[in-house]
Amino acid sequence: MSRRCELTGKTVLVGHKVSHSNIKTKRRFLPNLCSVTLRSDVLDRSVRMRVSTNALKSVDHRGGLDAFLLKQSDKTLSSKALELKRKIKAASAA
Repeated sequence: MSRRCELTGKTVLVGHKVSHSNIKTKRRFLPNLCSVTLRSDVLDRSVRMRVSTNALKSVDHRGGLDAFLLKQSDKTLSSKALELKRKIKAASAA
């Protein structure tokens, strides 16, 4: 399982841990990921995803999973989220 948010594309960053004596040591900044079940109103089903806590706040702010996916660009979404976005567009058009 990769350390990547399925909705925002947030991933691992690399930087330095700097000591008091200014010695730099490589370290990794991991995203705060959690496995959650999100509800799609248009499809009337639940979807299990691994998203960052920041993405959860964004989903809530935009008014739910459906609204978030329709506004989000395709570059940042995972393949699972892109498939879900395509199904939501088809269901809302019908």
